[in-house]
Amino acid sequence: MFLPQEIVRKKRDGGTLTADEIEFFVRGIPDGSVTEGQIAALAMAVYFNDMNMDERVAFTLAMRDSGQVLEWKSLDLPGPVVDKHSTGGVGDVVSLMLGPMIAACGGYVPMISGRGLGHTGGTLDKFDSIPGYCTVPDPELFRKVVRHVGVAIIGQTAQLAPADKRFYGIRDTTATVESVAMITGSILSKKLAAGLDALVMDVKVGSGAFMPTYDKSVELAESIVKVGNGAGTRTSAILTGMNESLAPCAGNAVEVRCAIDYLTGKSRPARLHEVTMSLCAEMLVLSGLAASDDEARAKLQAGLDSGEAAERFARMVTALGGPADLMERPDAYFDKAPVVVPVPALGSGFAASTDCRGLGLAVVGLGGGRVRPQDPIDYAVGLTDLVQLGDRIEEGQPLALVHARTEAAAQRAVREVQAAYAIGASAAAVEPMIYRTIRL
Repeated sequence: MFLPQEIVRKKRDGGTLTADEIEFFVRGIPDGSVTEGQIAALAMAVYFNDMNMDERVAFTLAMRDSGQVLEWKSLDLPGPVVDKHSTGGVGDVVSLMLGPMIAACGGYVPMISGRGLGHTGGTLDKFDSIPGYCTVPDPELFRKVVRHVGVAIIGQTAQLAPADKRFYGIRDTTATVESVAMITGSILSKKLAAGLDALVMDVKVGSGAFMPTYDKSVELAESIVKVGNGAGTRTSAILTGMNESLAPCAGNAVEVRCAIDYLTGKSRPARLHEVTMSLCAEMLVLSGLAASDDEARAKLQAGLDSGEAAERFARMVTALGGPADLMERPDAYFDKAPVVVPVPALGSGFAASTDCRGLGLAVVGLGGGRVRPQDPIDYAVGLTDLVQLGDRIEEGQPLALVHARTEAAAQRAVREVQAAYAIGASAAAVEPMIYRTIRL
């Protein structure tokens, strides 16, 4: 018989918790038998004294098993169940293309996504901008769409990792979010509850990244790879650049438009393409759908060129209640912002750096993101035509277009975007998009 306060005391004093102790404590989180004060105390003890890898694996599995764990074996799928997770960024529209691209190559992607908070956009909010699309289907429909289309992108249900939901809320209000051990458990418990065979992590690096430094991003990536594999799911991570908006746009409907243009071949921005292909190729290799990176990239390109990937996206949208002709007539369905104004550059030179977080917060200020979880979202607002780092800029030339609901909001965003760009006398060296890949 364990006592929650004795478990807290042991971790407070720098001890190592057993799997049984961790499991007992986590089991008490969703049912309320462990108090909010005890959870906060354990979070603070872990924040200061950390967890070793065995503790992290036990913590992740206990959080995963606090609710429903999906199983796909009974569907007898002819391919592996795979997913990717990103630590979040600005203009990170990758999931919208990646799911259909993997499905076109024989994988099955049950992607359970989150909403945006702070300066980062959430995949779920992007799908909510599509009229009729149901981000919370019943479990039967979710399974059916995964089985027949190969991909379904939906929201986290209350049944998946409920311990994490309560635990995260308490960490958020007690300044203990930044613990790599607890971030690892939070991310992986939700992803592993989806019953995956393989998972690829996209860990962002740069001014718009969740982790404050390159070394911290590496630490998180290594933790997730070790713990994911320790928990029985093939896991790897790629560190990707987030020193500027990944796509040339940021917002909800504007990013879905960008994804549709990418899938249909109308426009494939180079940096976005590089990151998407790298993550997709890693997923195909990790799950055994391709023998090498080269073979994976050839399959992915064939899926794009044949229109198969675009068709999977269209079928997923239709199956989940969205319009059947979204790909052909996007203008008919997306709400447009009434005020569109350019952001004039304040000087001439080169786009030397961006405060990527500042760009994300400009979108939030327009109403396209959330400050608090309950905040409503304006799907039409955002930024498009963002200039890239290294671009030659003339004074007065647009750095971006602001899409706003009101003139006042537009002018505020103009000032924020101007402040987010530093214009220098010479072109800075181009930062890599792919820093490194971490495998076990």
